[in-house]
Amino acid sequence: MYTSFHIKANELDEKFIKGIKAMFKNKRITISVEEEMDETEYLLSTEANRKHLEKAVKNVKGGKTIKVDIDKYLR
Repeated sequence: MYTSFHIKANELDEKFIKGIKAMFKNKRITISVEEEMDETEYLLSTEANRKHLEKAVKNVKGGKTIKVDIDKYLR
């Protein structure tokens, strides 16, 4: 079984640990901790994606947008 928890460090408490113990009972588990990137940081993490997003922002600011009738696709 694989379970991923996304939680702020200051929210870790005894209740959380008890919950993990209850889920996995007497099984051996591995606990890995890594810092998450926020969405903006993730989206800007590669040069190609950053350039694409910068171009998109420039287009929107310049009025280069496309109007889409979403109802047309929901029928």
